Amino acid sequence: MNSSVSTKESLTQQLSAHLMRPIDDATRQRARYHLLDWLGCVAGAIKSEAAGRYLKHMDQPESWLGNILEMDDVHRSAILHPGPVIWPSALKHERDLEKALNSAIIGYEAMICVGATFDSHHYSHYHPTATAGFFGAAATHIHRHLGQDIALVDDYASAMGLAGTVSGGLWQTRHENDDAKQFHVAHAIETGERISAYIAGKVKGSRFILEGPQGLYAATCNNTNPMRLDDQWRIHEVSFKPWGACRHAHPAIDAALELKRKTGKLTGEIRVESYADAIIFCDRPDPQTVLDAKFSLQHALAVVAERGVPTLSDFEPDAIKQLASARTRVKVSEASDITSRYPQHYGARITCDGETYELADTLGDPERSMSEDQIIDKARQLIAWGGLADKEADRAIDLALKSDDSTAIQTMLKEWLS
Repeated sequence: MNSSVSTKESLTQQLSAHLMRPIDDATRQRARYHLLDWLGCVAGAIKSEAAGRYLKHMDQPESWLGNILEMDDVHRSAILHPGPVIWPSALKHERDLEKALNSAIIGYEAMICVGATFDSHHYSHYHPTATAGFFGAAATHIHRHLGQDIALVDDYASAMGLAGTVSGGLWQTRHENDDAKQFHVAHAIETGERISAYIAGKVKGSRFILEGPQGLYAATCNNTNPMRLDDQWRIHEVSFKPWGACRHAHPAIDAALELKRKTGKLTGEIRVESYADAIIFCDRPDPQTVLDAKFSLQHALAVVAERGVPTLSDFEPDAIKQLASARTRVKVSEASDITSRYPQHYGARITCDGETYELADTLGDPERSMSEDQIIDKARQLIAWGGLADKEADRAIDLALKSDDSTAIQTMLKEWLS
């Protein structure tokens, strides 16, 4: 390597030093809400078709289940879902929940800080939950094994160097009925764990894996964003998802619900305007599968028009058939002014029956946060959807929000998934 480059502090070294600052109680409490949210997502997926295969064949099935229902948490500007990657990494073999929470907060930070630097070219081909997820999982496992000390900066940087050299996850999965999206998450978790063992053995990773001449940016991006290293832990920026559809459909759902509350009905043609990625990912007028329906603006708006607030059952096969006619009333297009505010703001504009409603931020975003009661209610609904008893929801809520025993959470997951 060129000597002028080798003496320079890399982005992963800067990020690693940034991860060493103290973690406050308020941030740990925030992490508890995200833990509960992830537990609900895992429980809710238990009765899905894919879960039967995962439960039978996977050693850590919770690594595969967290994003099946499309209700996992999301960071807007990074356009990724940290929870499914970070929580299995933070909890595995960890007895102390406070340490697991700290590991998760550091994992969220690394994953978001890296993911938010990727550009639209990267997102057009790569699944950022995967590419940035390798960094988040590696940081989580390293913290769990080695702790948090400024003397460990080079170890963290090496871990992220190893993570970045193999990170990936292509969006071809969006065009096929496969399990690659779940594999992306599980692969990141498993690789992060292996990396932590390699670092203990003094294996070195590339320091300049992000910005180097043949690094990740050069391979996958055209115009990267600067890496933000803010004082506040970035888990506070992560949004909760209230409905079981792609996050790109949520602004339109939210705006349509508000317009329906205002007018009392959505009877005529429903015109949806949103940002470009929402159209690219979710313009699906004729969904054939549950996954298609979750990625269909037309179906989501038909649900709102005909049924009201979406539930998970509204994306199942019977609902897909029953709402076929209503979907034909929904017309979608990009609005350049809404695109210009994305990805910092996920917005939509809905017009129907001569009335228009527009919003810039969606329920669950930090600007329109869900309350503790709403987060708990979401978890209860998901746990019930997974076929578990009400007492299991009580158990999950108590363990996630009040307990310091990580082992009890691991035991609960094993019982749910046995």
